Amino acid sequence: MSALKQRLMDDMKAAMKAKEKDRLMTVRSIQAAIKQREVDERVELSDADVLLILDKQAKQRRESIAQYQDGGRDDLVAQEQLELEIIKTYLPIQLSDEELSSLVKDAVAQTGASSMQDMGKVMAIIKPKAQGRADMGQLSKLVKDALS
Repeated sequence: MSALKQRLMDDMKAAMKAKEKDRLMTVRSIQAAIKQREVDERVELSDADVLLILDKQAKQRRESIAQYQDGGRDDLVAQEQLELEIIKTYLPIQLSDEELSSLVKDAVAQTGASSMQDMGKVMAIIKPKAQGRADMGQLSKLVKDALS
């Protein structure tokens, strides 16, 4: 079992004992997503695979927050923000804006990219370095700005 999966299991047990309903619910939803993928693909997920799932879960929460804010549902916004904060505790430390800009500049220089048609090449270099450590939507926007 990967270290991250073990940590999630331990945190779930601790949340049960401490009666932390929000943490328990969030960790269970993460574990359900992990289990679903393991069953679908018939594989044991590594830490890198679990990070991809966590990244996806965080992205879903950010999108939900934006939709709920547009709809004026502050009660649901608060719940999603709480879940997002819990998910972030399992993700690696996020890259700063300066680090992201540096990654983009290095990747553009490395690929010799000069137009939007080269965006795929640039993202292919950046994605492994930033996965789980940056919002891919924000990163994509930075790459677009650099190439336009």
